[in-house]
Amino acid sequence: MNNITQNYSTTAEMEKKPLRIVLQQLIYKGINPFVKFLIRIGFTPNGVTTVGMILNIGVAVIFIIGAESGNRGELGYIGWAGALVLFAGLFDMLDGQVARLGKMSSTFGALYDSVLDRYSELILFLGISYYLVAHHYFLSSLFAFIALIGSMMVSYVRARAEGLGVECKGGLMQRPERVVLIGVSAILCGVASIWLGGNYKLFIPGIPFQVFETISIFTIPITIMAVLTNITAINRMRDAKKSLDDKDNRK
Repeated sequence: MNNITQNYSTTAEMEKKPLRIVLQQLIYKGINPFVKFLIRIGFTPNGVTTVGMILNIGVAVIFIIGAESGNRGELGYIGWAGALVLFAGLFDMLDGQVARLGKMSSTFGALYDSVLDRYSELILFLGISYYLVAHHYFLSSLFAFIALIGSMMVSYVRARAEGLGVECKGGLMQRPERVVLIGVSAILCGVASIWLGGNYKLFIPGIPFQVFETISIFTIPITIMAVLTNITAINRMRDAKKSLDDKDNRK
């Protein structure tokens, strides 16, 4: 009876939590055995964070090789880069778990994680933008740059608000969502190029340009990200303003 009550209570608690938190907790349960293995072989949280950044450098290298060596329709490079994006994103989750389960949390570790996360994202978008410019997807490269601006501002607004003593989380395009969106769309683009061909284009009569091509599977999500990241940053700033105004009024 107690087990039934406990299971019901756990289920009820999970239902009250946002879906993002529930999924995150399920992922943590899945990766915890690997986290314990990393701890046993001597990995530190900072070491895991460093590996994640190195993997993101590898992502940028794949995009640059695809820009320099591949033809415009060879989208396999994008697919492989997407797979590595997701693998690197796993290390973003591992470092925090290594710190918690290994009792190795530190203030500098939190700073190191945040700084290398920003470097990782900048390097990632460098590779994406380089690829898009090299193959003359100029409009898409512009949206990639706008997505980079939004990504940086989402993180900056939170950091600055927390530095002023208020919590500033939430929004549709936090780092895990950005990693998943880029990684999954890149993989789908690479796979689709096998079936559709890398140079597939869809035209609609009366419209003088293609409305869709294979690489759109990758570039449309980046365009969506360009919009949503900046909306998230602005909404965070508005929420922070309310909290800071309340804080000032209480003085």
